Amino acid sequence: MGPGSIQGMDHRAIDDSTTEDRTIEDRTIDGAALLAELAAALPQGAVVTDPDILAAHVRDHADLCEAGAPLALVRPRDTAQVAAVMRAAHAHGVPVVPQGARTGLAGAANAVDGCLLLSLAGMNAILELDPVNRLAVVQPGVINADVSRAAQEHGLRYVPDPGSWESSTIGGNVATNAGGMRCVKYGVTSEYVLALEVVLADGRVMRCGRRTAKGVAGYDLVRLFTGSEGTLGVITEITLKLSPIPAGALTLVAAFPSTTAAGEAVTAITAAGLVPSLLELIDNVHLRAIEDLAPQGLPVDAAALLLAGSDSGELDGIAAICESSGATEVFAATDATEADMLMTSRRLAYTAMEKLGAVIVDDIAVPRSRLAEALDGVAAIAAKHEVLIGVIAHAGDGNLHPNIVVDREDPSSVERGRAAFDEIMAMCLEMGGTSTGEHGVGLLKREWLAREVDEVNMSVQRALKDALDPTGVLNPGKVL
Repeated sequence: MGPGSIQGMDHRAIDDSTTEDRTIEDRTIDGAALLAELAAALPQGAVVTDPDILAAHVRDHADLCEAGAPLALVRPRDTAQVAAVMRAAHAHGVPVVPQGARTGLAGAANAVDGCLLLSLAGMNAILELDPVNRLAVVQPGVINADVSRAAQEHGLRYVPDPGSWESSTIGGNVATNAGGMRCVKYGVTSEYVLALEVVLADGRVMRCGRRTAKGVAGYDLVRLFTGSEGTLGVITEITLKLSPIPAGALTLVAAFPSTTAAGEAVTAITAAGLVPSLLELIDNVHLRAIEDLAPQGLPVDAAALLLAGSDSGELDGIAAICESSGATEVFAATDATEADMLMTSRRLAYTAMEKLGAVIVDDIAVPRSRLAEALDGVAAIAAKHEVLIGVIAHAGDGNLHPNIVVDREDPSSVERGRAAFDEIMAMCLEMGGTSTGEHGVGLLKREWLAREVDEVNMSVQRALKDALDPTGVLNPGKVL
């Protein structure tokens, strides 16, 4: 199996010699005894073995990533119940795969054979909202958008806004260190996580982080668990930083005759020292797919659109750079309703592409100076392998999502899609980029992580995994 293969992965780390003590495949597990123990420890209905319900929970949205056959689905309602599940799983040597809304795009929430699926979706309470200290304390199952709606009553917002913000959970966002459209100015999820409550692999409960505006005591364990994709612990409570809602936010759209011109405009905006609050690229493939799904009068003849926003009075400067970079049309939203419509169009991109076939979602990030080159490279790869690839991008971050459309019933189509995926990944790393800008490693990028970082780096990551999960029960086969 070569780097980047999407299927056929086993559930062990890359270097078996370093992980012998924490592999789980060869253990003899008494599943009936474990289920009886869980049924006694948890409320009625919290342990589910119905095959149809299990089948609906075995995978996230990463098309073509493998999923195993779980032993059961467990639905705890509080931290004590999560701890009881982890103690029992640890004692029996049964793997546990934490799940939220399963909106992930890298296979991190996919079942492995014989596992417990630990659904945190029912732990969905906003426990506290403190406008003075500008923070919210939430359970992991709270939906991203619901935090901002609650904070809005106090003139505040939760900044990270992944495309799935209306359906993805805060726990999943933290587990994958999710990004979103405001990252270009405000950063990713880790910038907004102040404290965590975490259940460790053996069932012990720990807290890390702080509620204060600043604090540097000890190792930054909050950052360690943020982005760990359920491999180091189960997050059961999150303290989030909130920010004031900026006044006077404005939005514009610029149409370009080529993706190269749009990419060059992004580079020029950055070089000019402008800091948009939003800078998104939508290529023609996505424009047409979005317009077919939800007609809104988008300019489907444009090769690419740039959707730009500013909450600091820079929109005129951004518009001027777009025009000088070859934009054929630049127009500003006249009111909040029109701006919201443009944002809604952008958020429909993935759903629209799913109407065209199975979508292998890539998530690369390249230096912003090489954005135009990367866009050209993806187009060349699509032509070479005769596969449809549409690109949307958090362009201001250099974070591209080449969405590869394949026919899952056609082995040739799937194979060409895989080949294109691998070639895009290799191109990205050759440019000094990263294999994942915001979706995480999961199953999809595990071997590409090993190519991206050096062996000393990988050994340190494995050591951290071994220290926190020595028996390998937490989300095995993901990330490492």
